[in-house]
Formats: sequence, C-alpha cells, structure tokens
Amino acid sequence: MQLISFSLFWTIAIDIGAWVFFHLAISALCLRLPLSTFQNNAFWSRIYPWEKSGALWDKLFRVKAWKGRLIDGATLFRSGYQKKTLHGKGKADLQMFALETKRAELTHWLSILPAPLFFLWNPASVGWLMIVYAIVFNLPFIVTQRYNRGRISKMLS
Repeated sequence: MQLISFSLFWTIAIDIGAWVFFHLAISALCLRLPLSTFQNNAFWSRIYPWEKSGALWDKLFRVKAWKGRLIDGATLFRSGYQKKTLHGKGKADLQMFALETKRAELTHWLSILPAPLFFLWNPASVGWLMIVYAIVFNLPFIVTQRYNRGRISKMLS
C-alpha cells in the first residue's frame, strides 16, 4: 500500500537510489561477516544430490554460456574476493572459493528482501515490478554460485 507520494521524477530517482543503497549496504554487510559464518552446511547453502554437483543448473539455464558475462560485485570492494576465475587449484584454494560462493549467494538472497519496501512510495503495480526486478536481477547470481559450488564440491570429494 502506497503511503508516500512523489512526482514521477522523484519516484524514479528514489527507486534507483534505494536499490543502489540496498545492494551496496547488503554487500558491505555480508563482506564483514567472518568466513567462519559460511563453514556450516546451512539448508540454503548446501548442495543437494538433486543438483547433481551443479550440472542441473547448467542443464536448466545453460550457466556455462552466460556466467562469464555477470558482473563480479567483489570488484566494488577492496576486501572482496573475486570469483571470475579460480585463485588456485589446491584444496585450500577450492575450499576458500566455495566459502566465498556461499557469501555471494547469501548476499543475493538478502538483496531480494528489501523489494516489498518499494510499495511504500510506489503504486502497487510498480511495487510488484520491483519484486520481479529483485528476483530476476539476483537469480542468475544465485544460480551461478550454486553451479560453481557444486562443481567445486565434486572436485574436493
């Protein structure tokens, strides 16, 4: 339900500014989480047998064909861990990469959560559009992290 009304110009400006703020704030928050946070095998981050070590994601979405075109948000932060390529092929390198895919996946799941706030200053139809945007924008990143982590898990076992 729209509680605040702005002109079209200011609504669009606030929408853009709010998304930039939420994406950057959530990313910065997740970067501050200690790596030990991701060493568990939480339900949201574990790779399930039905994912076939990530192969399911490539079969459904052809991840290999487009994942290289995604922006690596780690480049925006000095302490970010870039995931465009492996940092090494040793066991420790693969484990670190897998942990960082969990961090990235959590970041993108959390980046969907602010979408309902846009109903406060947008008409309902635009509020729903913001929810669609949040899902459509973040889903490729979530799928890519699950795909990569599944492959890494297979390499480590």
